[in-house]
Amino acid sequence: MTTKNKQQRVQPRPEWVQRVVGIDWSGRVDAAGQRRHIWAGVWTRDAAGKVSVRLESGRTRAEVAEWLIEMAKETPRMVVGFDFCFSFPAWFVRDEHGMKSAPEFWRRVVDDGHAERWLMRGAEDRRFWGKPHKRPAEFSGEYLHRMLRATDIDCKIASLIPEAERQARVRGITPKSVFQVGGAGSVGTASLRGFAVLLRLREAGFRVWPFDAPALVGASPRPLVVEMYTRLNTGAVRKSNAEARVAYLLRKRREDAGYAGLSRGVLAKARAGEDAFDALVSTMVMAERRDTFATLPMPRDPLCGIEGWTWAPEVLGAGLS
Repeated sequence: MTTKNKQQRVQPRPEWVQRVVGIDWSGRVDAAGQRRHIWAGVWTRDAAGKVSVRLESGRTRAEVAEWLIEMAKETPRMVVGFDFCFSFPAWFVRDEHGMKSAPEFWRRVVDDGHAERWLMRGAEDRRFWGKPHKRPAEFSGEYLHRMLRATDIDCKIASLIPEAERQARVRGITPKSVFQVGGAGSVGTASLRGFAVLLRLREAGFRVWPFDAPALVGASPRPLVVEMYTRLNTGAVRKSNAEARVAYLLRKRREDAGYAGLSRGVLAKARAGEDAFDALVSTMVMAERRDTFATLPMPRDPLCGIEGWTWAPEVLGAGLS
């Protein structure tokens, strides 16, 4: 029986996952900024079936990696979600840098110091754009799609788009690109500075999907890391507005038993800031769907091994088997 057939015949069970960690990431260069803006929601189910949820900050990117490694020793059946892009478009990774996979690309970026060089305000490569630089012509108009991965188009617009409609839809919505490293909503800075953390976790035994198959079950379970997109988890809500966050959480407490069990302290933190709010909501969404992680399909499209794929609560995308 092939691995694919085995995955199809296995019935997922929620108890396969002991812990879920949803991390709202930050590309801030200063340690104080990282400790202030990186938030993590931690959902844990103990051996007796009791669930606890906490929400915390105060760590740098490097400290987050070591913290996750220590937690995985206690609960190896753990799933971690990061809200940054795990790679770049295939033409950039494979054709320009000669890398056959995203993990190879992470190593090249880290070892050769590319991340900080591309993030410099006066960087020679103006394809890395954002305030004060405008999006370059080669990523505009009919070429807009070149700055996006397949998952940015398919998954981050929250629905699968027929190929014939992609160009028009992308032009109208303009999803964020990993090449954008400055200005509102930029994701490139956090991603480039996140690659070192992905390398550290993978070296410590974590599986990083979709580059590695999940291994949450069996005699030697391994923790799993996925790329997520907080907007798909929260849905339509003005997250930057305190009143909107309060209304969202009140509604969730009325409708969702998981939220009804949250402590006052956790809810107060989520109400107080967008970063904490995103971390909590993403954690709760992942915990609700925790039975799906052990059998996440591996890509049938080989480009997913280069570009990665965003885990989403509903849409997995056409690039996966």
